[in-house]
Amino acid sequence: MSPLPWPGTLKVKILRMFGAKIGVGFKIQPRVAIHFPWKFEVGDHCWLGQRCEILNFEPVVFEDQVALAHDVYIATGNHDYTDHTMPYMNKPTRICRGSWVATRVFIGPGVEIGEHSVLGAGSVVTKSVPPWSIVSGNPGQVIKQRKLKA
Repeated sequence: MSPLPWPGTLKVKILRMFGAKIGVGFKIQPRVAIHFPWKFEVGDHCWLGQRCEILNFEPVVFEDQVALAHDVYIATGNHDYTDHTMPYMNKPTRICRGSWVATRVFIGPGVEIGEHSVLGAGSVVTKSVPPWSIVSGNPGQVIKQRKLKA
């Protein structure tokens, strides 16, 4: 969480020392919090923006070419509020190849973001997203299919 601009290569080395699996070309900005590096896997050429927080009680996987903008929060933990003991209901999260998560998005437990999807700024995503989707809002809803210019 240090605001100092430590070299990304040093951060990657430390994450790997604690068990993270990280591909080539990973860029990580200042003030990022990854709670359990041994439950964090990143593909090639991914980007993790400033002040992102990954509360990964369960595995979090980024496939290749995934980008998270600033202030994104990923939570794999939850509680069963219907039980008086409130046991954990933790589930892993996956963000598939080529997806972009914009500023201040929340991604909840058990969510899979399909390939090449875009999550709009400030969205609250608690359900899985199909590939090539554009999602916006609270709760996050697919508003249209993503199409690339030729």
